Amino acid sequence: MTNLLDKANSPNDIKKLNFEEITQLAVEIRSFLINKISKTGGHLASNLGVVELTLALRRVFNSPSDKIIWDVGHQSYVHKIVTGRRDQFDSLRKLGGLSGFPKFSESEHDVFNTGPEFRDFSAYLLI
Repeated sequence: MTNLLDKANSPNDIKKLNFEEITQLAVEIRSFLINKISKTGGHLASNLGVVELTLALRRVFNSPSDKIIWDVGHQSYVHKIVTGRRDQFDSLRKLGGLSGFPKFSESEHDVFNTGPEFRDFSAYLLI
């Protein structure tokens, strides 16, 4: 069996796959997520739930010209995997590592920053 995950590094790579390959890739992505997130921590359930959705969006739309927004980003790991950041997952949520949320400094496919590190907490400071 071919390891499709190693070949899925961009949205264009996803567009080249047939239905059987997309199905196999979804299985490989889920296995990858369980393996990595069990070590780094993170949002597992939401990402396991959007695997096929993410692959479908990548097949239909032309990222980065078509903008795909991941609300607060809790389900953006699959998006990160298929936009060339799979090899950085050992650094997920670590200082200086891959963000747990979309971050436009990481990829042209991230439309804007989300997540707690981008919220302004100054209103909560008691001076």
